[in-house]
Amino acid sequence: MRRVKLIIPAFLCIGAVCFLLWNGGVFLPEWITWEKGSSQDASGAYEISLKRKAVDVLYEGRIIWRSPEGVKVQSVLSCDIDNDGADELLLLCWKKGRYGEHKPFWVEQDERAWSQHLFVYEYMQGEIRPKWMSSYIGQDVAKMSVRDGAPPGKHLMLASPDGEISSWFWDSWGFTKEKADTSFVVFGDNLIHEPIYRYALQGDGNPDEPGLDKTGVDESRFNFLYENVVDVISKSDIAVINQETPLVDESALYGDYPRFGTPVQVGEAIVNAGFDVVTCATNHALDRGVDGINTTKAFFTEKHIKCIGIQSEEETDYHPYEILVRNGVRFALLNYTYGTNGIRLPEENPNMVHLLDDEEKITNDIEMAKAESDFVIVFVHWGTEYANEPDDFQREWAQVFADCKVDVVVGTHPHAIQPYEVIRDNDGHEMLIYYSIGNYISAQPEESCVKGGMASFTVSLTPEGYKVTEYGFRPLTIRRQEGGKYVTEF
Repeated sequence: MRRVKLIIPAFLCIGAVCFLLWNGGVFLPEWITWEKGSSQDASGAYEISLKRKAVDVLYEGRIIWRSPEGVKVQSVLSCDIDNDGADELLLLCWKKGRYGEHKPFWVEQDERAWSQHLFVYEYMQGEIRPKWMSSYIGQDVAKMSVRDGAPPGKHLMLASPDGEISSWFWDSWGFTKEKADTSFVVFGDNLIHEPIYRYALQGDGNPDEPGLDKTGVDESRFNFLYENVVDVISKSDIAVINQETPLVDESALYGDYPRFGTPVQVGEAIVNAGFDVVTCATNHALDRGVDGINTTKAFFTEKHIKCIGIQSEEETDYHPYEILVRNGVRFALLNYTYGTNGIRLPEENPNMVHLLDDEEKITNDIEMAKAESDFVIVFVHWGTEYANEPDDFQREWAQVFADCKVDVVVGTHPHAIQPYEVIRDNDGHEMLIYYSIGNYISAQPEESCVKGGMASFTVSLTPEGYKVTEYGFRPLTIRRQEGGKYVTEF
């Protein structure tokens, strides 16, 4: 009996000690790194001190605020996270319970377990005021940081204990998590030969003499060209196609090889299919002169599709890339062609078609694009026609792009499928390159030209930044059906 009397108090003492230790946060996860140190807000008026899992804020040499009692601070940041021009104070911290003073009406009682939270405060003329006090974050966070990202600006980066990164931005009231991955699909040469456009136009009169004016063609007449890939496009975040031939809006300007002119209604079909980007720096870009460039650029721009590689007559200043923002990621898109079939660029606008000729200039283009973006993609029209392997010209430029640390390169022009690979440098940078993805659509009779492909890749946020995490290539075949209809099939 005496032993029992001694054991009970011992257990009570042990229980009390354990409770005190738990209440003091001793049993919080071992992966937590409790940071410490001093910093200032952007104005320099406030000094932030983190030590012993608590934060003090000093203003004019005196402590004006201390982190709430019962809250253990893991990390602290001072930055303009809501992009209003003034810093906010961010605490990554732990507290008991998942909720603050207010909890959802369906929750009867808050939990007693420790959970991780994110608190945001504002500096207000010598005071610190609460701005956003989160409920349980919903994920374990080992480290938080801030990066300059796509609009609206600052993005909060949260790293899990196993290194997985998530990106968050301030959205009116609170943080919204950005989509983790961005998927791309890219199709090859959209090469509109006469049999293709004659088939599409034959319902508007004599197929041998269409005689169409600017409004005489049904806008949906060319939708059949992309009907087999609409579902793939709709499931992708960004869809790209190489518009090999210039658009024209008068039937008198329609044309086949060697001087192409493509009905503008093909552009309408591209819009209807859901494409986001057209690459237009090709050897046929100047087939219809300045007017063809103007029509093509104006059409796609008005339809809110990124039209890269060409500049209209009015765009005299060099504009080597476009920035496309998707899922909070800034993608820089560049497009070059090896030449324009001997047709000279206008002296008054030497940048009308972006040429793959001046290494120093292109290197500078890429450096500027990298400074404004998170990820760089180069679309390039190059190589030997009908060849199944890249030539020396392609290999040499591929090395230039790799040296510039481009992230992805997609090639067109050979009208045939060529290999793809990942090039790695000594610094660990990886560049995915498709040397040629072949035709998307054409009426070329060569056997190699009836097989093209769809390049696909996914860009994800990793601890080392944005990288390609998945990639592949899906073969396509161009078929001429009964009645002269050309379609592309998987």
